[in-house]
Amino acid sequence: MTKKMKLILISALSLAGVILLLFVVRAVITKVNTKPVFYTVKKENYENVIEISGTVEAAQEQTLQALSDGTVLGVYVKEGDRVKKGDVIIQLDDTTQVYNLEKHDFNMAATRITGSAREIKLMQTERLSLLQKVSDRKVSATFDGVIAALDVAVGDSLEAKDSVGTLVNVDYLLAEVEVAETDVSQLKVGQQVEFSFNAYKDKTVYGTVIGWPAIGEITSRGATVVKVKIKIEDFPPEILPNYSFTGKIKIADPEEYLLVERYAIGYENKKPYVVTNKSSKKIDVKVVPYGNTMVKIVEGDVKEGDVLVQQSKPKMSGLSKNRGGMMGPPGGMGARPPRM
Repeated sequence: MTKKMKLILISALSLAGVILLLFVVRAVITKVNTKPVFYTVKKENYENVIEISGTVEAAQEQTLQALSDGTVLGVYVKEGDRVKKGDVIIQLDDTTQVYNLEKHDFNMAATRITGSAREIKLMQTERLSLLQKVSDRKVSATFDGVIAALDVAVGDSLEAKDSVGTLVNVDYLLAEVEVAETDVSQLKVGQQVEFSFNAYKDKTVYGTVIGWPAIGEITSRGATVVKVKIKIEDFPPEILPNYSFTGKIKIADPEEYLLVERYAIGYENKKPYVVTNKSSKKIDVKVVPYGNTMVKIVEGDVKEGDVLVQQSKPKMSGLSKNRGGMMGPPGGMGARPPRM
């Protein structure tokens, strides 16, 4: 056999080998591609809520402070005492103010005899001013409540606006929270709110939405929010004003969704169906999109845990195909689904 013939024979054998290898590879790929792919139906619990955080405050709070300079002559309560609206808590020296009032009353009595009606009217107006000065020598409760803090003693010298304590009304608690402008349309007065407090771990405190202003505010981050007020009427003694919390405003009752990859859905006459791995029978379903690769099964004889046979193939887009794995929707389980 000549050298040329040998080369031709070797080339022919090599080509035959390549062709045979291609047939083998094609057969393997065909076998892989025809292997059934399954998807498992999952259940997702969805809470339609607005998440919030902040601190609670007393229903009412009064800072106890002197309205003018003076020496403390009397302190009539202590921390923890309950007081009524109008009760005097602290008395400053009012000797000068009482003297000025009594002197004015003496002069006004004389004016009633010899003076004109205009003079008497002016003196009556001046008397009101003197009465206010006497009143300003007292620090009184403006509502029924409890003395939460008090730091003053007889003999102390106070200046106007000196703060010496706090009076609170804790018949209920209030919270003011920021809600994004996109969620305000979902708010309603009376909606239930669930609170979690670090001081009351593993237990839930409930409140209700009582209102919000007709104007938004822009935060330091540039976001527009609305300040929503929430009332907590029934709360444990462990919760005190200024305690921090996280919580959620319940927009609607929780819902359960059945989710599966959209490749498990087939169509016949434009009507969707699925097939389980236990039967070749087509099961009619009704679905709606949920994210990019999932659908929500809203009708049909399908339940959590059912294994469905693939009815369509994912399109290649530079990424590997999703073969049998359960890809969650954006945000993970329990996240708010995209608006339809």
